[in-house]
Amino acid sequence: MFSRLDKLKNQYEELCARMERPEVYSDASAFAACEREARELRPIVEAYRAYLAAGEDMAAAQELDDEEEFRAAKQQRSFLENELKILLLPRDPNDGKNVIMEIRGGVGGEEGMLFAADLYRMYAMYAERRGWRVEIANASETELGGFKEISFVIEGEGAWSRLKFEAGGHRVQRVPVTESGGRIHTSAATVAVLPEIDEVDFRLDPNDLKIDTYRSSGAGGQHVNKTESAIRITHLPTGTVVECQDERSQYKNKDRAMQILRARLYEAEQEKQRAAVAQERRSQIGSGDRSERVRTYNFPQNRVTDHRLSGDGRSFNIGAILNGDLDPLIDALVTADQAEKLARQA
Repeated sequence: MFSRLDKLKNQYEELCARMERPEVYSDASAFAACEREARELRPIVEAYRAYLAAGEDMAAAQELDDEEEFRAAKQQRSFLENELKILLLPRDPNDGKNVIMEIRGGVGGEEGMLFAADLYRMYAMYAERRGWRVEIANASETELGGFKEISFVIEGEGAWSRLKFEAGGHRVQRVPVTESGGRIHTSAATVAVLPEIDEVDFRLDPNDLKIDTYRSSGAGGQHVNKTESAIRITHLPTGTVVECQDERSQYKNKDRAMQILRARLYEAEQEKQRAAVAQERRSQIGSGDRSERVRTYNFPQNRVTDHRLSGDGRSFNIGAILNGDLDPLIDALVTADQAEKLARQA
């Protein structure tokens, strides 16, 4: 581990020196590439430098026979060693990407679709807290304000690394607005989380695409009656269909639909490769059945339970979560994921 850390430290220092050279400093693209690589290495190098400094503090305290300082420096070095193990875990190649999210109402009829709308609001509020941008690509709304399905893009630093854990079945237990008898119902919605894939990462053959234009069916005044700005793209080899009608510009709708199509096909290809190695999961979002869940939102008990976590750390306040305060829950999932990866490496 430490020989690798020494190499990364040298690599980081070389990058910093390179960025100060006139030929790199004056070349925007070359400077940006160096800066991006250095930014990725910086947390590891800073932690390693702190680890080495803690070792020096231990030696100095031992020489001065200062037991208290020695104990503090040793504790700090032990903490930093664990942090370095986490920082050296294989990096998710998609961690720097934006996210495409798709939410669909599952079982429960109208209540499942209303819950899908609640989940969209939760993610939109979380994105606002993080300073991310949200763009709806396509939405099929019900008369009561629910969503049969909604696709949207979240753009911002760290979007994929934080939101990738949201994929799966989300279950809600509450008294629906459509329930006159006051009985608690269990409904569900499914969430798919896909990394936004660039054209250079996944190329589409234009001959495999059928592109149709049509009039938007959503809000927009008389504009939707006059202009065929909505786009439907069908990937003929797989039958995958993507629609986008949120933008008034046909060009923007086509561009967004292509992004979503690339993401879906990329995920399908990745899933095929994973399935060839081991049947780890049937699909990302499941069937929407009540039993296929990663999380339960229990209104009577005022709590959200994430079933991938254990012990007292698996439950959270439902009001805070639905109002976009997702960081404590996501932090717990990140920690659990890191612990699992470390256990596999041991």
